[in-house]
Amino acid sequence: MLVYPSSIDLPSRTLRYLSRQLAARRREIGTRWRRLSTGRQALLVLAHLRCGDTYAQLAAGFGIGVATAFRYIREAVEVLATLAPTLDEAMKVIRAKAFAILDGTLLPIDRIAADTPYYSGKHKRHGMNVQVLTDPCGRLLWASPALPGATHDLTAARTHGIIDALAAAGLKCWADKAYQGAGRLVRVPFRSRRLKGWRRPHNSTHAKIRCLGEQAMATLKGWRLLRKLRCSTNRITDTVKAVLVLHHASA
Repeated sequence: MLVYPSSIDLPSRTLRYLSRQLAARRREIGTRWRRLSTGRQALLVLAHLRCGDTYAQLAAGFGIGVATAFRYIREAVEVLATLAPTLDEAMKVIRAKAFAILDGTLLPIDRIAADTPYYSGKHKRHGMNVQVLTDPCGRLLWASPALPGATHDLTAARTHGIIDALAAAGLKCWADKAYQGAGRLVRVPFRSRRLKGWRRPHNSTHAKIRCLGEQAMATLKGWRLLRKLRCSTNRITDTVKAVLVLHHASA
């Protein structure tokens, strides 16, 4: 098998951050020896999450077994997921901002046509629905647990308690047309195709604000693993949380 050097477009502080978390984990469980050091394990995990390298590719590149690569990655993802901000913590940050931007995205998964709950009619593909909150500058603040792709964005936002949390805190939020009926604090554009008078510039201004949230979505999907997830749907929530933590560590 041929092996070649590659690069990961992340700052070195991301590697150091993950290495420290893995070292703390090993001390906690009393690990004496492993095939890879914490630094090498962190590099393996970043290659998987950022570049989307498979377990077989990583096993060959790091000189370990496929099962070992799987265990190393699963351990790191679980460690990072516990560090992800909660919705309450995100609300505390948003209180210091002028408003928040709410948007949903579909993370593609490899499922067959029979898996109806995971099929999104809007995107015409199978996936998992994830809700994301960003600040007015488009910085990612919080990502929700993943729900089946057939879930509507407004239903997902209510299920996760986002609408209630915004209402309880009295915080304004900008969102797209999918969140019609979410309440007065969630600002959405007008749905009419024939806009007259002040409605047209209103929608244009609204789109300019909301596009920053879409840029944050693009940043999230810069982690190539999220472009096509091939793992169990039960592990996607932890994966998204791990990516969010690493994204904050890289900022």
